[in-house]
Formats: sequence, C-alpha cells, structure tokens
Amino acid sequence: MTEINGESSKLPEAVEQFVLRWGDMGSQWGVNRSVAQIQALLFLSDRPLTAEDISEKLGMARSNVSNSLKELLTWKLIHRVPVLGDRRDHFEAETDLWQMATKVAQGRKEREIDPMVRAITAAMENIDDPHISGKVRGRLVAMHDFVTTVDRWYQQMLDVPPSQIMTLIRMGSRVVGLLRFVTRRSGKQAEDS
Repeated sequence: MTEINGESSKLPEAVEQFVLRWGDMGSQWGVNRSVAQIQALLFLSDRPLTAEDISEKLGMARSNVSNSLKELLTWKLIHRVPVLGDRRDHFEAETDLWQMATKVAQGRKEREIDPMVRAITAAMENIDDPHISGKVRGRLVAMHDFVTTVDRWYQQMLDVPPSQIMTLIRMGSRVVGLLRFVTRRSGKQAEDS
C-alpha cells in the first residue's frame, strides 16, 4: 500500500465503488469518465488533493488528471485551495449539492439550450417566407414557444431559494394534483361567467 502525505492511497471500498459508478454515469451524460471520477473523488475527499494524489489514487496518467482538472475548473465544480507549506496546487470539489447541480445545469444550458434558442430565434426571423408551409410554420412557432418558455422558466428558477425548490420537488405528484385542481376551478369559473 502506497502512502500519500501519511495516508494510504487505497480507497475504501464504498468510495471506490462510488467513484467508478459516478464515472460510468458521467460518460452517459456526455462527460469524460476520468473527469467524472476525479470530481467524485474530490467530492468524497476530506482534504484537498494534488494532481499527484489524484493520479495515484485513481491510477490515471498525470496528463489525463491535469486535463480533467482543467475541465472541472471550467465547469466550476472544483476550485484550487492553498495549503500552507506546499507550493503545489491542491483541489477541492464543490460539496454543496444544490450549487453542484446548478453549475452543471448552467453549463449544460450554455452548451445545449442557448444555441437552440439562438437557432430557433434566427429561424423565426424568416417565418413569413411564402415557401414555408403552414404546417412547418406551426411547428416552428410551437418550438419557439416551447424553447423560450423553458429558457424563461430556468431563469426564474435561479431566483428561487433552493429550500423552496426542494420543498416543491418533495411534493411530487401533489403538485400535479394542485395544478389539476386549479385548472378545473379556472375552467368552472370561465363557464360561470
């Protein structure tokens, strides 16, 4: 067993399994497996780690670790921390789960949703082209409405405190029931008018 800063480089079984599974999930989400594994390791580490520590613990090439750390820094899922008496870079993960989810969502939005919003907005500039059939025009309008509504909703959710969003999430199907009740009541009020 190799020692790193007085600690064993062997990961506890639960940590190792989590790191491996997180890496698998990361690759399914379109994130490099190494990036996801490093993020998982740093998330579960009780102290900042150097690139050398990470390389040793995960059995990865130092260059792979370095590139993965750069990507995690770009996503703002990790940050550098100073360690007294050591000039090397040390890294810690974002451990606030809500902040982590928000940063991932923001990064994905910038890479996936924002280009779609720009593309559909550009397409809408030519919506009156007589060569576009009514059916296609309808689909473009529906797509524009959907994409811009989702984008607006996302922006609004950024202002809602995480505790309130978690309450809403925990309510689950009760929210759907409430929406049905409100919709029926609004429909009944419209009939009565």
